[in-house]
Amino acid sequence: MIESVSPDPLLAWRPEFPILDRSVYMISHSLGAMPRRTRDRLSQFADQWDTRGIRAWEEGWWEMPGTVGSLLAKIIGAGDGEIVMQQNVSICQQIVLSCFDWSARRNKIVSEAMNFPSNLYNYQRLGARVVLVPSEDGMTIPLDKMLAAIDEETALVSVSHVLFRSSFQQDLAALTRRAHEVGAMIVADLYQSAGTVPVDVRALNVDFAVGGSVKWLCGGPGAGYLYVRRDLWDSLEPRATGWAAHSQPFMFAQEMDYDHSINRFQNGTPNVPAMFSAMSGYEIIGEIGVEQIRAKSIRQTQKLIALAEDAGFHVKSPRNPAHRGGTVVVDVPNGYEIVKELARRDVLMDYRPGAGIRIAPHFYSTDGELDMVIHEIKALSAAFAGV
Repeated sequence: MIESVSPDPLLAWRPEFPILDRSVYMISHSLGAMPRRTRDRLSQFADQWDTRGIRAWEEGWWEMPGTVGSLLAKIIGAGDGEIVMQQNVSICQQIVLSCFDWSARRNKIVSEAMNFPSNLYNYQRLGARVVLVPSEDGMTIPLDKMLAAIDEETALVSVSHVLFRSSFQQDLAALTRRAHEVGAMIVADLYQSAGTVPVDVRALNVDFAVGGSVKWLCGGPGAGYLYVRRDLWDSLEPRATGWAAHSQPFMFAQEMDYDHSINRFQNGTPNVPAMFSAMSGYEIIGEIGVEQIRAKSIRQTQKLIALAEDAGFHVKSPRNPAHRGGTVVVDVPNGYEIVKELARRDVLMDYRPGAGIRIAPHFYSTDGELDMVIHEIKALSAAFAGV
């Protein structure tokens, strides 16, 4: 008896992403495919600028850091008005860091050594004591070592929910509990999880969450976001600031009077076209639901791991789906050259030094594409080896 294969309802979304007609797109961990409707959204921005001119600011543009943030809030478990859009995570981190006094005795930052470099660059220039917990296997971060590093002198715990090099998923709940036990705060970088791994910032009780729209959210570049726990707003006064954070920005006062909403964590003029480009991805992810996306992601990444191991490749991502994000990292000789050749053929993924080839199916990926990708990597690996 032949077993029937259940249809994949998420493939109904493929026509919404034009690049899928031309390419095998396994790089959503780096840049998500553009929704078809995003072109219309960007045209809407251009039309408003063209026809309304300066009036566009008071007809919706000025409020967009909050209104667009509220679209994202539904995806990561925040409330309306609890997220403000920024240009990128580096700026978000600078705003968070500027809320602390790094000359105080409690001035330790605890993070994983495999954190994204931009975050580490910001930490290294504060005068803070930075403690980086190393990986013992080049893939994971030991939870017990992270917890032990967080003590009464820790001011901030910075954690990548999912590591960009290996797709290892850290235990945000345990790390948040430990940070709060010793009186520290925690900032969670959701860049490699939001949109493919369920996350609820309020249930986790994180103090800050940062991320961007470029990857699994299919929102394009220039649309970062910052969540700050609501009960902390009035006690925090970020030194990295600007006129948009003022309670009355159009009074142009010389002295800062922070707004009492999430807007107190704004800075200068917001990136309006980037927010227009981000909205369509947020809407689609929200309509599908991250739980559905996650279920498919677990199934397809497990399939990728099995295919890669059958091909004789070393997989540098966790086997346990509870510890894995949406990417599978495959360590293959000549990985950089293989990725370049595949890109020439419109098969898109990427390579990271010290990690390998990163392969990232999303809700719009087919199982057949997974088979094809591993087959092509194997064939090119043999060709580059001269077999």
